[in-house]
Amino acid sequence: MKVARLHGVGDIRLTDEPDPVPSAGESLVRVTAVGLCGSDLHWFTDGGIGDAGLTSPLVLGHEMAGVVVGGPDDGQRVAIDPADPCGVCEHCLEGNRNLCPTVRFAGHGKTDGGLRELMAWPSHLLHPVPDTLSAADTAVLEPLGVALHAMDLGKPRLGATVVVVGCGPIGLCLVQLARVAGAGRVIAVEPLAHRRAAADALGADESLDPRDPQILDLVSAATGGGGAHLVIEAAGTDEAVDLAMHAARPGARVVLAGIPSEDSTTFPASVARRKGLTILMSRRMKEMYPRTIALVERGLVDVASLVSHTYALADAAEAFRVADDRTGLKVVVEPTGDVATA
Repeated sequence: MKVARLHGVGDIRLTDEPDPVPSAGESLVRVTAVGLCGSDLHWFTDGGIGDAGLTSPLVLGHEMAGVVVGGPDDGQRVAIDPADPCGVCEHCLEGNRNLCPTVRFAGHGKTDGGLRELMAWPSHLLHPVPDTLSAADTAVLEPLGVALHAMDLGKPRLGATVVVVGCGPIGLCLVQLARVAGAGRVIAVEPLAHRRAAADALGADESLDPRDPQILDLVSAATGGGGAHLVIEAAGTDEAVDLAMHAARPGARVVLAGIPSEDSTTFPASVARRKGLTILMSRRMKEMYPRTIALVERGLVDVASLVSHTYALADAAEAFRVADDRTGLKVVVEPTGDVATA
């Protein structure tokens, strides 16, 4: 099979490797689409993310769609959950599978991800999807799940004012989820004009440029002068976190979902303290696939319009460069292309 491996910063190589052989409890999956995430870009541009660094060539990609090959589910189109937690630790048993300290996560550490033609993965982590979802749609269910987990942490109230800082694909999912959750007003903050336009098209009442010298006044006016009930930051920069704290009203919740390039985040403590803000850190997602599939199938969230570029596996390096340039929205690599059900 063909495999795209990261060997170093910016060094993606296409190689031929033996087909994987599923172990007990696993299925063989032909990978049809892989979305490139901001965390993948950290690996590509920095050689790691947070406190995890590249120690050996790694197959990136955790936003995955595929088709089961062989066995009783042969031909079944599936979304591939990238997180394989232990299932028996205290965190897993409490329902916090995203916090499992020994989780295997596709495309992270020493666990290969989806940028290959075939992968063997636990069968219980393969979620059947309806034929109305394309392979690319199915891959975007993962970032939608990340956004849904962040929204759950925020506990939005009906009629609340919600500010989303950072409108990459996860931020654009958050804009839609805020509207679905009954927000009275949704404000998007994003420096790139084409992403502000996408936020407007997907339900934002107003989209603001954080580079505007009057941004704090603009956010105040957009939120009615009192600030937002809920702010979700999805940019991963200190400037975005700073703005999130200023955009929140006293007593609000601020959810930090962005991943910084460096393993640190700073914000104005006096602002957060005087407002009595509740600050939550969002990590990946819990058991979200059944909910994300339902949201997309019912037409409540549009993932198809988020995909701006598609590439073949042989062009994976170019796909990463385009994703890093941020000239579009979601970049998808198709290792084998969509496959009709049997």
